[in-house]
Amino acid sequence: MKKISAIIPTYNEENNIKEAIKSLDFVDEIIIVDSYSTDKTIEIAKPLVDKIFQRNYENSAEQKNWALNKVENEWVIILDADERISKELKNEILNLKNRTINYNGFWIKRMNYFMQKRVYFSGWQGDKVIRLFKRSVCKYEKKNVHAEIFSDGKIGMLKNKIIHNTYKSKTDYLDKLNRYAKWQAKDYDKKTKKITFLHLHIKPILRFLKHFVFHLGFLDGYIGFVISIYQYKAVSLRYKYLKIYRAKNNQRNC
Repeated sequence: MKKISAIIPTYNEENNIKEAIKSLDFVDEIIIVDSYSTDKTIEIAKPLVDKIFQRNYENSAEQKNWALNKVENEWVIILDADERISKELKNEILNLKNRTINYNGFWIKRMNYFMQKRVYFSGWQGDKVIRLFKRSVCKYEKKNVHAEIFSDGKIGMLKNKIIHNTYKSKTDYLDKLNRYAKWQAKDYDKKTKKITFLHLHIKPILRFLKHFVFHLGFLDGYIGFVISIYQYKAVSLRYKYLKIYRAKNNQRNC
């Protein structure tokens, strides 16, 4: 690993982008792929990065795969604007430079914050993502939501974490759940047959119990309760939008 490029996908991230870029001060190239932000994201980022591209947003995987063809180096870090590379993680990655690496990429754990408070449980304790990888042998799977890197080779694990400042308010969380639920409806159309009482009522309850009880969300107190309730909403919204998506498709086919 000789040089590293970083990619930051953005849309209206004026409150986050500067700190995200600052945390990448050790890489050799930073590019931004922006979905036509209407705030000051581009104005803030322009003097701090090497390249800025703007293109219409289809989904996260498509945006990132497109950006992978725009960087100069083989090794790439993907960082969302609400994430930061910790000092410990920075030093760990720097120790990999100029060494022969026998992995195609690395899993990196995330230290999550919700409404400015650290989340220790609630299903987020095992959160990890592949964010440092070789672009020639790694690509994002074609999914509308929560697409992950796929690769035929070995994936290692780094010890230190990305700092992830998720949502600053419940409104922010709900807005994102709504967007994701609409996108997920397309993914779930292929693997969901008839939508039943089970999908609309039982599955959301099971999701709440999974996060609040089995993933120990109650130990996070109020924050854990909010996360678990919103996970209930996420499942409920997914099938609500799937019904709407199918109804619209049926109208087109009539």
